Amino acid sequence: MMSTKRTVLAAALAAVFAPAVATAAPLTVYGKLNIEASFNDFDAASKADEAETEIRSNSSRVGIKGDLELSQSVTAFYTIEYQVNTDDSDDNFKPRNQFVGLKGDFGAISLGRQDTMLKKSQGKVDIFSDYAGDLKNYGLKGDNRGTETLSYLTPKVGLFSAGITYLAEGADKQMGADDKLTDGFSIAAMYGDAKYKKANYYAALAYDSDVAGLDSIVRATVGTKVAGVTLGALYQQQEQFAADSKDGFLVSAAYGMDALTLKLQYTDLEDTADGFSVGADYQLAKATKVFGYFTDRSYNKSENSKSGSFAGVGVEHKF
Repeated sequence: MMSTKRTVLAAALAAVFAPAVATAAPLTVYGKLNIEASFNDFDAASKADEAETEIRSNSSRVGIKGDLELSQSVTAFYTIEYQVNTDDSDDNFKPRNQFVGLKGDFGAISLGRQDTMLKKSQGKVDIFSDYAGDLKNYGLKGDNRGTETLSYLTPKVGLFSAGITYLAEGADKQMGADDKLTDGFSIAAMYGDAKYKKANYYAALAYDSDVAGLDSIVRATVGTKVAGVTLGALYQQQEQFAADSKDGFLVSAAYGMDALTLKLQYTDLEDTADGFSVGADYQLAKATKVFGYFTDRSYNKSENSKSGSFAGVGVEHKF
């Protein structure tokens, strides 16, 4: 009976997202809901100059994915994913990764809307990603999802892999670039395991050129997990016009004790912002956790409305 219900659910979602794909290959329905109650206390010097409470969705999502073996050496694969904004009645669904590709001994080639290689290279070092302490909230650029991309990922040689994302010039304006259309590239080399399952270390070096309006970004990421302690660090240099270059970094630490994980992170971007986050996750089950955090964020420009303290508690359920 349960199997029948899941089959019906999968068929219903496939009818909404990709009816043609659903008939061509097996698919997996997946997603998560991450919703928090938060209290935001903006600095008096900021434009907002106020406190507010929210019931906020943190990149909740739903998607379908699958693959189909075309021959002994080639497999087709696809993903169609949407962000679900439970806190926005006018724009409840937003597109996330949506691509199709081929993979085999030659590696993997994919086309569509997808994360750049630089974004992928970050791994899991930003342990407050999607929350108030997310590195992008401090002005660190690079977490881009290209709308018109072609990506290639090499086969793994041991624990090493590399990849490149080409961003077509027609997508420039959609990603916030200026009126001058240009194509862009995002390149990354990665070693180890970002999930710390096949190895207790991870390192990556990535470079963006002409992506989302920036001339270049260089990002280096390292991480390790030893005796229940996970440590991560990220260094970045971003350049927008030759005279505007900034350095930034992030360091993070997490300690797991059975179902409880304690987290700490500090982020800084030169002449822009700095701050820290502390938090805890408690795993109720494999797919469900409760969490809480506190973030204190300070921008150098007094008129910027992003300075202040932010606290939240919430629930995440994956399916």
